[in-house]
Amino acid sequence: MTDAIPRSARERGRIAPAKMAHVVLRTQQAAEMIAWWKAVLELEPLHQSPFISFFTFDDEHHRIAILSAPNLVPKAVNSVGVDHFAFAYASVGDLLATVERLAAQGIRPSTSIHHGISLSFYYLDPDRNQVELQMDAFANVAATNAFLAGGPFAKNPIGVLFDPDALVKRWREGASDAELLRPLAGGPPDMRAFPEH
Repeated sequence: MTDAIPRSARERGRIAPAKMAHVVLRTQQAAEMIAWWKAVLELEPLHQSPFISFFTFDDEHHRIAILSAPNLVPKAVNSVGVDHFAFAYASVGDLLATVERLAAQGIRPSTSIHHGISLSFYYLDPDRNQVELQMDAFANVAATNAFLAGGPFAKNPIGVLFDPDALVKRWREGASDAELLRPLAGGPPDMRAFPEH
C-alpha cells in the first residue's frame, strides 16, 4: 500500500496540458440541451447563435459548448464512447444543495453511488449523456490514494448505491460533512441497476 501522490507529467520531465478547458456536445435538440445544462451547472451564456453556444460557470471563456447539428443520427444505446463527464464541488454542502435545487426543478439523479473515494450523483441530459456531480470523500490526495491502494476498494471498486433524498435529509438535519462523506458498507450494485446511455 502506498500513499504517495503520483508524480505529475511536469515532475517527470514531460509537457502536459495546464488544465482541461471545455466539452463540446453535438445535438439535434439545442434548446432542450441548453436549458438542461444551464440548470444543472448554473451556466452563464457567453455566446449564443443558431449554430453553437458557449457557456461557463467560472472565469474560463467557455466550459460547455452546445453545437446544433441537424444531420446527426442518435447514438445507439450502450454504444462505445465517453461514459460520463464529472464535475467536482468545493464542499459537500454545495453538492447537496445542488442536488436539492435540481430535484425541485424535476431533475433527479439516475444513479446515486458512494464510490468510496467520492460521493457521486449521476444525471442524464436530454441526449442521455451521463453527468456526474461529485465530492471527494477524503480530505487530501494522500488519503484518497491510500484508500485506492487498500483492501476495501479492491473488493468493491464500484461503490454502494444510496438514496439521494435520505442523504439530503440527513444533511438538512445537521449531519457533519465527515458523516455524509464516510464510505458506505455494502457490496457493489448489480450493473443492471445503472441506466442505459
